[in-house]
Amino acid sequence: MKTILHSKQSLLKFLLLIVVTASGVLTQAQSLPVLTEGLKFENFELIAGTNLQTGASYRFSDVTTNVDAIVTIDSLVNGAKVNKIDDNSNGVGYVAAFQPAVQSGNYIGNSYAVFTFQFVQKNTLTPVVLQTVNATALDLDGNSMLKEFVEIGYGDLATMSYWMGTPDILVTELSNKAFYGRNVLGIERNGIDTSSLANMFTATKNDVSSFVVKYGTITTNRSSATRQFSLYMKGFTYPPSTLPVSLTAFSASLNNSKVDLKWSTASEINVSHFVVEKSTDGINYSDAGVVFAYGSATGKADYKLSDNIANDQAKIIYYRLRSVDIDGKGQLSATRIIRRNSQEENKITILTYPNPVSNELRITVPANWQNKKAVYEVFNSNGQIAKRSETSNSSQTETINVTNLVPGFYIVRVSCEGQIAQQKIVKH
Repeated sequence: MKTILHSKQSLLKFLLLIVVTASGVLTQAQSLPVLTEGLKFENFELIAGTNLQTGASYRFSDVTTNVDAIVTIDSLVNGAKVNKIDDNSNGVGYVAAFQPAVQSGNYIGNSYAVFTFQFVQKNTLTPVVLQTVNATALDLDGNSMLKEFVEIGYGDLATMSYWMGTPDILVTELSNKAFYGRNVLGIERNGIDTSSLANMFTATKNDVSSFVVKYGTITTNRSSATRQFSLYMKGFTYPPSTLPVSLTAFSASLNNSKVDLKWSTASEINVSHFVVEKSTDGINYSDAGVVFAYGSATGKADYKLSDNIANDQAKIIYYRLRSVDIDGKGQLSATRIIRRNSQEENKITILTYPNPVSNELRITVPANWQNKKAVYEVFNSNGQIAKRSETSNSSQTETINVTNLVPGFYIVRVSCEGQIAQQKIVKH
């Protein structure tokens, strides 16, 4: 069982942590190697804030030689609660893993806790840069009404590995190099097991001083349940993908009363067909159309399908692509979003929603900007760029994760072929 030490250090020490973190000390931080067996999150103590509440900080001692980790509950979204910061009381999981018990909010949709991790020299607040950090999310499961998810935010130059042979989870790489995994099939598994490759994934990055993890659930009804999560800070070797297709692009654009869907593959081996799936709630999907694949191709292959939505009443439509090989194995793409308007909008007007926004901001661009290169920028009140992304083949609606932005007013600006449109948003 993991040891919990109850004590507090001075408020001055906590304020010093904030100052050190905010002052960009990564260039001054001392670099230390990582143990080959990974990081160990075992003994911890509360050093600031109220236990299990937003702002609570915990020091995990000796995660590797002469290095501690400070874990802070950064925020609790949509009613989520942290019931235990590191739970091994039921004997499930791994003592060396970070295993919070997170309770979902009484909320339909996503509710989650945000944890920030900072590495420091042992018994100090001096930042440390670790050469390589592996974070493996284990046991992403659930049921028909509740599915677990985890997002690991490393920033740029991060990579991920996961097993794609008949997966139980869908893993998506976000625009800010965060990795988002959620349960697809809703299969409950017994215990937490590193041999359950179909519902785990590993995010890896070199030169790490800090990173962010979100743990929570996606629910289809108003209910609350406590789930034990497990973040094992070591790498795993996954078998090569058994799926025969490498998807390089997937876009959706609105064209009057139809949606044009286009996708490309880099290579194909024994691919049978592609199924375009659509949804009006982002949860329940039905087939919108089937396109037969070339079967086998060593170079780029392009596909397209048009979906007639003249009789659809929904204002927002979600699309995703399922590729299927000749053995019936399937692979899901990231989701694309189409927003329908009751009247034609100004050609150089963008639409942002939700506004105010808490985590994911959706940006709808004019029709004549779709399938073109576009730059998306978010500016703070001082005129500084807080977020930036670029796409060479813009969909009608793109998504930007703004969870880590501080609350306040921001300007969203999108530029395409010399035209610029912007809109003010409020971040909760």
